Amino acid sequence: MSTMAAPAAFDTRALREGIERCDAEALLALYAEDAELRVVDRKTQPSHPLVMHGRDEIGAMLDDVYSREMTHKLEQVVVEGDHLAFLESCHYPDGVRVLMASMANLRDGRIVDQTSVQAWDESGSEQ
Repeated sequence: MSTMAAPAAFDTRALREGIERCDAEALLALYAEDAELRVVDRKTQPSHPLVMHGRDEIGAMLDDVYSREMTHKLEQVVVEGDHLAFLESCHYPDGVRVLMASMANLRDGRIVDQTSVQAWDESGSEQ
């Protein structure tokens, strides 16, 4: 009789803690080595999104974002099978707010393909 191991579950607690503690290293651990991340916003529109390939590129972006003086909050997270959706809100000290909605595919409990759409307050500029 053979037994099959259950697939690894995505760690939503690590996602929340990484986002809310601004811990880029903890967040990067949630991505597969070959992950791809697409970001769509006012500057990188759907026809030409910012695309990052692999943990090195994704890690550089996470280091930049989570080193800024701002607060981050995980508003909602849903995991269904090998799919992940989450909503993150950010607040700069000058009052500018950013909202990011993300959808991702998972493999072995890690993000392999993610698309994030960001909306900034009109007075803010994407950095």
